[in-house]
Amino acid sequence: ASFFFICIYLHIGRGLRYGSYMFKETWNIGVILLLLVMATAFVGYVLPWGQMSFWGATVITNLLSAIPYLGESLVQWIWGGFAVDNPTLTRFFTFHFMLPFFIAGMSIIHLLFLHKTGSNNPTGIPSDQDKVS
Repeated sequence: ASFFFICIYLHIGRGLRYGSYMFKETWNIGVILLLLVMATAFVGYVLPWGQMSFWGATVITNLLSAIPYLGESLVQWIWGGFAVDNPTLTRFFTFHFMLPFFIAGMSIIHLLFLHKTGSNNPTGIPSDQDKVS
């Protein structure tokens, strides 16, 4: 998982270096992908259900309680009760199973937007004649 995140950060760095953020739709979908991958990694971290996992789940989910009006309800929904317990573990397993499907779908959408806008070309050689439209 660490190597995967290194590749993601290198991809983001390349996008920043070559100005890929100018294509807002493609960039925003990439940011959503990053958040989904981080969420998948977090819920996967909780699955061993040790002390570190328990307190990690407690602290990170409690951060959501800072959201005005719906924070407390959101935290209780994620927990499945009033504290981190077995329903929380079941929900996190479900999230860990389902999120990769959303990631795959968003990756396809990301690639479709990339195909529409074209990739940033660091060499500066025009590649319009090679593009299939």
